[in-house]
Amino acid sequence: MSSSPFKVIVVGGGPVGLTAAHALARAGIDFVVLERRDSVLHDQGASLVLGAPSLRIMHQLGLLDQLLAIGAELRQVQAYTREGQVFRNTNPFQIMRRNHGIAPVAFHRAHLIQTLYNSLPDKAKAKYLFSKRVSDIESSDTGVRVTCADGTSFEGSMVLGADGVHSKTRQLMRQLALAADPTRSWDAAKPFKAEYKCLWCSFPRRTDVGHATETQSKDYSVMYLSGRDRGWIFLYERLPQPTSDRVDYTTEDIEAMAARFADFPITDTLKVKDVYTERFTSGMANLEEGILQHWGWGRIVLAGDACHKYTPNAGLGFNNGIKDVVVLCNGLHKALQSAAGGLLDAATLGQIFNEYEEERAGPVRSDAGQSARTTRLHAWANTLYFLAARYILSWEVVEGFLINFLGARAMKQCPVLGYAPATEPFVGAVKWDHPLPAIDQELAC
Repeated sequence: MSSSPFKVIVVGGGPVGLTAAHALARAGIDFVVLERRDSVLHDQGASLVLGAPSLRIMHQLGLLDQLLAIGAELRQVQAYTREGQVFRNTNPFQIMRRNHGIAPVAFHRAHLIQTLYNSLPDKAKAKYLFSKRVSDIESSDTGVRVTCADGTSFEGSMVLGADGVHSKTRQLMRQLALAADPTRSWDAAKPFKAEYKCLWCSFPRRTDVGHATETQSKDYSVMYLSGRDRGWIFLYERLPQPTSDRVDYTTEDIEAMAARFADFPITDTLKVKDVYTERFTSGMANLEEGILQHWGWGRIVLAGDACHKYTPNAGLGFNNGIKDVVVLCNGLHKALQSAAGGLLDAATLGQIFNEYEEERAGPVRSDAGQSARTTRLHAWANTLYFLAARYILSWEVVEGFLINFLGARAMKQCPVLGYAPATEPFVGAVKWDHPLPAIDQELAC
C-alpha cells in the first residue's frame, strides 16, 4: 500500500464499491469503504452477469479463478410467447465465445459480493467498514470530510459515490453544488424515471447450467437463467404510468405480481409458479432509467448506478460500473505518479473527473440505449417492438450480424487497468483494442 497521503473515501460497499477497493489497492492508493449494511451476507436473490471485458479486469485484479469457480457460462437461449410457443432457439453466446474467448458468465449476486470481499488483501479488508450510513459530506479546496449517522467521520482527498440508484452521495453532492451557485443548472433531485418494475427470485437449479430463456408478451416479460447451483427468474411488468418516486413494495405486492405471472412458461415443462414456490429469496423494485448530466463536483465523483441507471434485461449495469472504476482509477493512478507530495489539488481532480466522464459518456449512452430497447422488445412496448422481437430479431442471421458487427466492436474497445500487468486470459477471433500491460512492465508504485 502506498504511503501517499492521497485517500479515497468510497461510499457504498456493493459490487462497484468492492471493485473500486480492489482497483485502488492494486494502484497503491489509500482508501476506506463506508458500507451502510452490517454485513456482506445480505442475499437479495438476484443474479449478475459479467461479460468478457469485465472478466479481463477481474483477471487483472487476481480474481478470475475464484469467480469462474462460482459462475456459469451462458449457452443456449430460447424465446417463448405467453402461450408457450417457441419462436427463437439460438446460441448467441457461442458467437461471443468465438469472438472474445468466453461467453458471459452468470453469478448469484450474493456469492459474487462475498467472493469480492473475501478476496480483498487483509490490509484492504480492514479498510472496508460496516454500519456506516453516510449523513453528510463536506468538500473544500484541500480535502473532504464524510460524516456517518453513528457520529463517526472520515477525512480524505476525494469521495467516490458507489452507493447505487438511490445514492446519498449524489444527493449531498447536488446540495453542495447548488449551495455554491444557486443559479447553476443541475440534475433533478430525482433524476431517474421508471417505466417498468421487476420481481426477481432465486431457487434450486432445475435445468442445465447456462440455460437461458425469455418469455415475451404485451407489457409483460420473463427472463430465466440457470447457474451452477440455482436458477433465477426476473418478472417484468410495465407500470401504469412512468414515475420518479421510489416505491417500497410489500410482501402482498410481491405475491400479487407473482400470481399474475404464475402460468407464464419459462421452459417447455416449467412455469413461473413451479420455481417461485421453491424460491430461496425474492425482491421487487421499480426499474429506474437515466444518465446524469453531472457526475462530479468539487472533490466528489459518482460511479455505477449512482450516475447512470439501466434496466437489467441486457445485463449491462454492473459491467458499466466496472468500466467506470477502471477509467477513474487509471486517471488517478497516472496523476499521482507525478503529483508533488502525493496529493492532487481540486483543479487536477476536476480535470480527472471531466476526462473520466467524457471517456465514459459515449459507451454509457450506447449501453443505456441497448438496455432500454431490450426491455421494450421483450415487453412488446409497441407494434414496431413487437414485429422486431417476434419476427426480425428471432432470425439467427440477424442476431449473428448484430453480435459480430455491432456488439463485438463495442466489446473490443473496453478499457483495462493501465497499471495491473497480466497475461491475456481470453483470445478469440476479435482482437482487443487495449492489450493488458505486460507482466514484465516496470511500474512506479
